[in-house]
Amino acid sequence: MAKKKSSKAGDGAGHRKKIANDVYEAELARLQDELVKLKEWVRSEGLKVVVIFEGRDAAGKGGVIKRITEYLNPRVCRVIALGTPTEREKTQWYFQRYVPHLPAAGEIVLFDRSWYNRGGVERVMGFCTDEEYQEFMRTCPEFERMLIRSGIILIKYWFSVSDDEQERRFQSRLNDPKKRWKLSPMDVESRNRWVEYSKAKDAMFAHTDTKQAPWNVVNSDVKKHARLNCIKHLLDSIPYQDLTPEPIVLAPRKNDSSYVRPPISDQSFVPEYYTADFGKD
Repeated sequence: MAKKKSSKAGDGAGHRKKIANDVYEAELARLQDELVKLKEWVRSEGLKVVVIFEGRDAAGKGGVIKRITEYLNPRVCRVIALGTPTEREKTQWYFQRYVPHLPAAGEIVLFDRSWYNRGGVERVMGFCTDEEYQEFMRTCPEFERMLIRSGIILIKYWFSVSDDEQERRFQSRLNDPKKRWKLSPMDVESRNRWVEYSKAKDAMFAHTDTKQAPWNVVNSDVKKHARLNCIKHLLDSIPYQDLTPEPIVLAPRKNDSSYVRPPISDQSFVPEYYTADFGKD
């Protein structure tokens, strides 16, 4: 009789027990409180933080980024998701288009995909030459070490999803008009090149998983688990202190009877499409 396979990272989400919704919501809220404290520490101490989010299509990167940034000041924490390079950018030094988006003191930058496009989609889809690919693999670790020497805190996440779970998410996007826009022609083609992407990822890790800038792999077959695990790891990766200010006591508002509001009829109000009676018919 064949032995039953043990559960391991990468197994489909349908085979794994998921965290209860109320527990997830409570822990996410707690972690988001800590993210606000981290943000304020980064701003106060003048730290420069870069977080890279990579992985397969539909691996859940966007959902994690949304939960991280939900309560953070966009002036301190910003998301960079670059589109297809222009003809001019294609002639530049490869890393050049990413450099202007690096953080100044007191800033956090989250790259929703990054310079690792060359090691992944460009390699698999043939958007770069073999020479360009080999040059990237050789110089990327040097580039990242240069960033770290300049004082940047660099954290890299790879979101790993099984082929069965990725297929389930692709089908979900096809059936939901709100999500269908996420399924680009490139995503559809990547579905047909699972093995090629796996080989490209393995080669990329072999060259760029360095002691100074290691890859942190997030098992993302269960999205809620991936969100909590990634945020917790991010918080643990940057020592910070709680700079939450003391509660503020507001003085009573002054009543200035000399001010008279202009007539409501002089203003253009948005129609009240929704009221307390909406949906009762």
